[in-house]
Amino acid sequence: MADKINILGFSQKKLEKFFIDIDEPKFRATQLLKWVHQHGELNFENMLNFSKDLRKKLQDIAILKPPKIKKMLVSNDGTKKYLIELDSGSSIEMVRIPEKKRTTLCISSQAGCALKCTFCATGAQGFEKNLSADEIIGQLWLANFHDSKDDPITNVVFMGMGEPLLNFEPVITSAQLMRNEFAYFLSKKRITISTSGLIPQINKLAERTDVSLAISLHAAEDELRDIIVPINKKYPISKLLDACKNYLTIHQDTRHVTIEYILIDGINDSLDHAHNLSKVLKDLDCKINLIPFNPFDGCEYERSKEKNIDAFQKYLSQKGFISTVRTTRGDDIDGACGQLIGNLNKATHGQKTIERQIST
Repeated sequence: MADKINILGFSQKKLEKFFIDIDEPKFRATQLLKWVHQHGELNFENMLNFSKDLRKKLQDIAILKPPKIKKMLVSNDGTKKYLIELDSGSSIEMVRIPEKKRTTLCISSQAGCALKCTFCATGAQGFEKNLSADEIIGQLWLANFHDSKDDPITNVVFMGMGEPLLNFEPVITSAQLMRNEFAYFLSKKRITISTSGLIPQINKLAERTDVSLAISLHAAEDELRDIIVPINKKYPISKLLDACKNYLTIHQDTRHVTIEYILIDGINDSLDHAHNLSKVLKDLDCKINLIPFNPFDGCEYERSKEKNIDAFQKYLSQKGFISTVRTTRGDDIDGACGQLIGNLNKATHGQKTIERQIST
């Protein structure tokens, strides 16, 4: 088993080369993609449009192995959080969020994170490893095929553990598989890559894919963002927003960038902060996603008061922005934004909010 190659995360192009290298026609790649990612089949022996000799050859040299679900918690609101065990011994978490018209999967790209954003439990635990493409796409495979009673995933967000753009190639390969018509065939609008603001990688991303881009902003002033998102010291807000504009220029059919803004009581949730945010974003086609802070052990931040959340959103609406307040989902199982740490031994009970959208 150790000598066999795991081809679960192979792109179509890489699979075509794999089959050519073993003296098979490259169209076998599309057949295998369908078996694995559309039918959930991992056993070569059951791939009946492969010859017996090919099935035997594949069994001798390759495996299709997703990571292992070690534990699962179900929230009162139906959100499911999974503890995923990797072969390295590291653990990650993914979250399935059911909604009326869609089912979103929040996936991880790293075990831990090195960026140390102060609102995030993942950053507090430090960095362990980058995930391989099979460990990333394996999360989507598990979400679709682990439990036949679950609805298929319609949307994927790279907003779990880790900074996706610090694990660039495996993330791109996984996104390509999600888009592939012989695999999951998700539209570009249904895949979102969220970044804390690594400008060179955002520019590189624009050259490689046209999926939706989200920016983990959380402050409109460099002095404050330096504290909340320390990578800002290297990539300040003005240059970050220029990279976002460049992304939209390259992909002119992409309507907007999503700006994520954690609302932390007494830190970044005043009307002055809202005013500054509206000023820095005035020339960017964007949608603003306001996220009430979700508490975790060891962090002194507190969730903004409801009246401040309402006032903040109302101000942005008056300035002409489309703004949503993200529904807090799965916080009773520590599955909400910023709470993922790769450990399901503890679950807390928190407040719920309702989603509101204002379009002007």
